[in-house]
Amino acid sequence: LKPLWPKFFARILCLTSAASPHLAMAPNTQPSPYSRARRAYSALQQERLGASCDAYLPEVLKSSPKVVAKEAVPADEKDAQVIKGLFPTTYDTPLVEFAGSSDTDKADRKPIKVAVVLSGGQAPGGHNVIAGIFDGIKKYHPDSEMIGFLDGPHGIFTGNFVVITDEIMNGFRNTGGFDMLGSGRHKIESEEQFQDSMTVCNAIGLDGLVVIGGDDSNTNGALLAEYFKAHGCKTKVCGAPKTIDGDLK
Repeated sequence: LKPLWPKFFARILCLTSAASPHLAMAPNTQPSPYSRARRAYSALQQERLGASCDAYLPEVLKSSPKVVAKEAVPADEKDAQVIKGLFPTTYDTPLVEFAGSSDTDKADRKPIKVAVVLSGGQAPGGHNVIAGIFDGIKKYHPDSEMIGFLDGPHGIFTGNFVVITDEIMNGFRNTGGFDMLGSGRHKIESEEQFQDSMTVCNAIGLDGLVVIGGDDSNTNGALLAEYFKAHGCKTKVCGAPKTIDGDLK
């Protein structure tokens, strides 16, 4: 029976770790190597890769726009107190609009680090949302860096992420699918998951996190934004609508 003892104790340790959050493994905070590059492209995909989208880009976004803070958008009166109770630190976040160019401050800019995550089911345009953010932060400062969390929100609190380079991004521009990063239907729900998400974002040094998803995903993003702000995390969370259900209007 002696050879069985190590396996027995290993099994007990696994069960104890699962039952106790204090013994759970810490999330990873180092990037993974990227292994999802497409190896072949159809003629249509090759045409899309070479296409320019400049004609579709709003004029205000062709340079680095100036950010103008407006008054917060008020909630419906009958729901206002409930929403304020759920989101006490982000309830009065101001509306932000882009106006004109602010390229005059280029010399004072510092690189920023922004992450993206795909969440929920596939919908058109996911890769180009990522491309637009990538191009925007590089335009703001060429040394800015983009992080991609893999396979949905689970990648945030476990620390499963890659650094998105020009080479990676250029292999997915104007093409369909979510295979650049993968997606998932996980939610960030438990206190431990919120804590681990903040640990990962702090360790990476993220200035921003963009949740690309539908109504459930953006609700989860709003909860994450509330948690981060309430705990003094510098990472700003925002949502980008991505849905085929017409439930984000």
